[in-house]
Amino acid sequence: MNIAVPKIQPLSQILPEEPLLMMGAGPVPIPQAVANANGIVINHLGETMGTIVQQMKSMAGYIFQTQSPWIVGVAGPGSAAMEMAVANLVWENTRVLSICNGFFSSRLAQMAERSGGEVKQLTVAEGNSVEAELIRQQVEEYRPRVITIVQGETSNTTYNHELAAIGAIAKEYNCYLIVDAVCTLSTMPLKMDEWHIDAVITGGQKGLSSIPGVSLVAFSEKAWQRINSRESQIPQWTLDAKLASNFWHKNSYHYTAPVSGLLALYEAMRLICDETLPKRFRRHLTCSKALQSAIEALGLELYIDQPNRLNSVVGIKLPQGLEAKTVCEHISKNYRVEIAGSFGPPIVRIGQMGEQCREHNLFRTIHALGSTFKDLGVNVDIPRGMAELENVLQREKM
Repeated sequence: MNIAVPKIQPLSQILPEEPLLMMGAGPVPIPQAVANANGIVINHLGETMGTIVQQMKSMAGYIFQTQSPWIVGVAGPGSAAMEMAVANLVWENTRVLSICNGFFSSRLAQMAERSGGEVKQLTVAEGNSVEAELIRQQVEEYRPRVITIVQGETSNTTYNHELAAIGAIAKEYNCYLIVDAVCTLSTMPLKMDEWHIDAVITGGQKGLSSIPGVSLVAFSEKAWQRINSRESQIPQWTLDAKLASNFWHKNSYHYTAPVSGLLALYEAMRLICDETLPKRFRRHLTCSKALQSAIEALGLELYIDQPNRLNSVVGIKLPQGLEAKTVCEHISKNYRVEIAGSFGPPIVRIGQMGEQCREHNLFRTIHALGSTFKDLGVNVDIPRGMAELENVLQREKM
């Protein structure tokens, strides 16, 4: 049997002539330095790569706010980093308390179950942040060994704002605390050591403003001791943190590292360190507050109330009868701006992570958003929304 050669279009005929402005829940726009680095290939076990990895760990220590040396990467999305953290700290009959605010926090619970854990899910009412005292009650009752939680639940734009207090409870009861910070790391404060967090997960494609497919996990010294004390082998060879440490700490082979992606992540992290975390947090908060105020000035309603609202990804309620797919397709096709639907709630989502948080991006996005809703028959006030965006940005600079 002869199989015909397929007729394939070049990318130039598939991609839009004008690049889309990526303002969804990730991936995000990347700086030119990151894009340039992503075009470089070097020896993944050479001396140059060894120097790069050492500096990446140093930068990661600052960004994660940890003195622990046990930072490792994984060739995969943020979900692979989630699974690395869970699979290395949860094994057969490990009691796990999973705080579930939505889609991604529930994924952590599923991963813990697949790793053999005895998982109790604490489901939080839609739009609410989990309360630290409720965690204390659950810990006293269930006595888990591991707690999993997301700092920011991007699926419905909820923010667990009592994370520091939850970390203190985890320490008090000798639990290992795993935190998904895929959308929040470098966009808002997260103090791994000070908050007693044992594993922090992040992906490159959101707050760090790097490419998708290269992710990081930071383990505490306490977590690394548990990993080393494990008697049975972790079933996932690629996600074995001890094997990963061969590359990340011994400059030796685990698997062929995604060198281009690592170089891109290096540049992204360098830019964060150059900006400094306090300035970066301020930029993100200013831009997100301005965006939220402008959305309300348009006449639209935000999905989550303060203080449970995530600033990194902003959810907007859809008027009755309008579907997220319709809004997302219209704004993309007509205004060349990409926003996101959701995993369940009747909302659309706009990202405020990394390079999304630039004033020119906000003005283009608000105009496109208002125009889209107006085109679809919703009564919005575009001039008022644009004016409010300008007013808040100017006020925050004072």
